[in-house]
Amino acid sequence: MGVEDRSTLVYSTESGRIKQEKPKAEPPKGDGTVRILLKRLGGGKMASVVTGLSLPEDELKELGRQLKQKCGVGGSVKDFNIEIQGDKRNILKQELEKKGYAVKLAGG
Repeated sequence: MGVEDRSTLVYSTESGRIKQEKPKAEPPKGDGTVRILLKRLGGGKMASVVTGLSLPEDELKELGRQLKQKCGVGGSVKDFNIEIQGDKRNILKQELEKKGYAVKLAGG
């Protein structure tokens, strides 16, 4: 196995360590409808999940922060979905409709 067979440069005395950049994940293309569903977690807990938002990751995190604040609970942003603790579907629907989104309650 020669030097030509190696796939990535890990260290070079000329430029130091080189990190390989991960490609940015693209938001999924939805049908224009935001869906809010209820996800049942272990121990009788529930989470409201907002799906169908085709926003860049930083805007999605900001929207998630605003929604958590309006609901007064915690939550997270994962895989381009916003998860809010508890059954807060009605509050989420009102807030998203104020922002101009077409919202449907799904599942649960």
